Amino acid sequence: MSKYLLDKFLFTVDRDPALVERYREDAAGTVTWWEVELANQILNCTTGEKSTWLAFTDEERQALVEQDHVTLFRMGAHPFLTLTLFIAMFERDHGPLEYQKAYGKALQHLSLPYPDIAT
Repeated sequence: MSKYLLDKFLFTVDRDPALVERYREDAAGTVTWWEVELANQILNCTTGEKSTWLAFTDEERQALVEQDHVTLFRMGAHPFLTLTLFIAMFERDHGPLEYQKAYGKALQHLSLPYPDIAT
């Protein structure tokens, strides 16, 4: 499992409005495409520089496809990254702060110690 790769997915998708919409409309297709095309791209480097070994586990891929922020948190994905991305994707479907409150409520059953979010 790679918290780094989960966070990289959340970070890169959140910073591209077209990817946000793509992930909202076709989560499975976006996750598959991103893993093939961007997972091994080295950020802030020339496009010719890539690594070759990064890939999601089946569990990570499933949580991303299901857009399951609770499972992602349990895996160690940074909650700020899931919150900002999921606000961009879902807040429009809810009233002011309703999505944020539902996001927090879905996590309220968790107690300390929280999963380690360090990468």
